[in-house]
Amino acid sequence: MPSEMTSHVIEEYGEPDVLTETTIDVPEPDPDEVRVEVVASSVNPVDYKIRQGAIPHFAPELPATLHCDVSGVVDEVGANVTRFDEGDEVYGMPGGAGQQGSLADYVVGHVGTFAHAPESIPLEDAAALPVVALTAWEMLVDKTTVFLGDEVLVYGATGGVGHIGVQLADWFGANVTATASSEEKRALADEFGADATVDYTETDVESYVEKHAGGDGFDVVFDPIGDDHLQTAFDAVGPFGTVVTTESSSTQDISAMHERSLELGVVLVILPVLLGERQERIGDELADIATLVDDGVVEPHIDERFAFEDVTDAHRLGESGDFQGKILLVNE
Repeated sequence: MPSEMTSHVIEEYGEPDVLTETTIDVPEPDPDEVRVEVVASSVNPVDYKIRQGAIPHFAPELPATLHCDVSGVVDEVGANVTRFDEGDEVYGMPGGAGQQGSLADYVVGHVGTFAHAPESIPLEDAAALPVVALTAWEMLVDKTTVFLGDEVLVYGATGGVGHIGVQLADWFGANVTATASSEEKRALADEFGADATVDYTETDVESYVEKHAGGDGFDVVFDPIGDDHLQTAFDAVGPFGTVVTTESSSTQDISAMHERSLELGVVLVILPVLLGERQERIGDELADIATLVDDGVVEPHIDERFAFEDVTDAHRLGESGDFQGKILLVNE
């Protein structure tokens, strides 16, 4: 076992080129942790926002190894770990905010932040799932209940969280309306399971509520974007409905919540890792998601693949928004 490993770190906050390759010590797992030899990671907005210094309350101690998502092979288990054995293929969300992330040859994390990887997709592809699938799951399962026949509106339907949200809502038996800004994206949303698609750049809220929600409003509005989308969500949701979002840091008029007796659910999926609390829920939910992947319910859409050494290019693409689904990073 080597004592050192390659890691991609930041020593300051800034543009993608602050990510540099270096050598650091291989971490040792604590009694409740596992060490995983990293096969792949993926890019999420939280990763490049931390790199930018845009979310200081998530700021790790520098120098820092970033990235939340990981898939790989268990290399060593802590003394208290019985859930995994050496050689198990796993995926998870062990770090990247508050502790070492996965842009390295090895990562350690609490045993509760991992699950056995889906068997029906390549192990590296599983790294595209944790953050986005956990987020979509918590939005649609923990923060609301989607019933058969519900009208569900999904913003950003071909993005990382959105494309999983469409698949889950379709599996729950909802009538899914997906928003997208181009014909290509709307066609992709159809493939994910959307029953109807809307070009939100050309269609106002009242029009698509009338056409796709009977004029009364949607039962659930799924918003992984925030800002102006969060405001329009309150216009699109019907009486007694629910808005679920990942972005609530903007200032919005929420008077509609009282007027129509609405629910608002907010998800910060990495909070258990940040707090070091309730981390077992991550692994439990990832185990359920792996079953859905193996049952053909959920499939990650991977737009681009980069080697770890090209992480700066991957971050630039992520920030540009010029991709669909997920950007994968492979530890070659």
